[in-house]
Amino acid sequence: MSWLAILALAAFGFVFAVFALKLPRASWTLFAAALLFGLAGYATQGAPEQPAAPKEGQILDPQSGEAMVEARKEFYDEGVLPSRYVVTADGFTRRGQYRDAIDFLRNAIAENPNDSQAWVAMGNALVEHANGTLSEAAEFAYARAKATDPGNAAADYFHGIVLIRNSRFDEGRALWAAALEAAPQDARYRSTLAARLAVLDQAIGRIEQERSAE
Repeated sequence: MSWLAILALAAFGFVFAVFALKLPRASWTLFAAALLFGLAGYATQGAPEQPAAPKEGQILDPQSGEAMVEARKEFYDEGVLPSRYVVTADGFTRRGQYRDAIDFLRNAIAENPNDSQAWVAMGNALVEHANGTLSEAAEFAYARAKATDPGNAAADYFHGIVLIRNSRFDEGRALWAAALEAAPQDARYRSTLAARLAVLDQAIGRIEQERSAE
């Protein structure tokens, strides 16, 4: 693994902790320092030329599902509850049981094909079920969410997160910028989205500096 890829992974770790896991601002410096210490340790003891060792399959972390559900709620009115199927699917998502969540979300979409929140939840569950891979089905779900509620930034925001997780930073950034532009001026998530976009720009800037220094 090249240093560029390692730095990109570290940048994503910071961005994901701040954006998706809602790391408190007071902890940003400490978390960034921990990443730097990790990179320093890798610089002295890492051996990227060594072949990878086999390991057991990754166990899904239910906490990531919890964070994903709570982040999605930021984009919808607090007083409006999602459909009963979405509520049930959220319970499975919080426990990392994405296959079960997808089954309930199919019921939600069958009942109301214009349920934007169900489509966003479906896209997220499909991505997590595929261990972070952006499948055609997930892309379709995000596209349907955006088509059914074009004034809501949720679809572009979560689609952007998946692109960033897969090191497609410029594409993810473009979607977040589009999401911010589409957000109504009085949207409660607008200022938060703008702040997250600014942090992403800083991370992309650091990656570009590393590229130009090579």
